[in-house]
Amino acid sequence: TARNFNPMMATAADYVIAEVEELVDIGRLPPDQIHTPGIFVDAVFEGPKYEKRIERRTTRKP
Repeated sequence: TARNFNPMMATAADYVIAEVEELVDIGRLPPDQIHTPGIFVDAVFEGPKYEKRIERRTTRKP
C-alpha cells in the first residue's frame, strides 16, 4: 500500500514526516525503491526498533 498512497498523501499534506528504518548516504538506494520523493518530506524520524516482518505469499493448491 505504500506505493499506492504515500506519494499521493504527501503531496496533499501540509507537513510530512517520513519514518525510516535506517539513514543512508545519498545515492545508496536505487531510485525505484523510493516511495515518496524527498521534496515532499519536511522531517525524518529514524525509528528506534524495527521488527523485520517478512510477508509470505500463501496459495491454495489447485
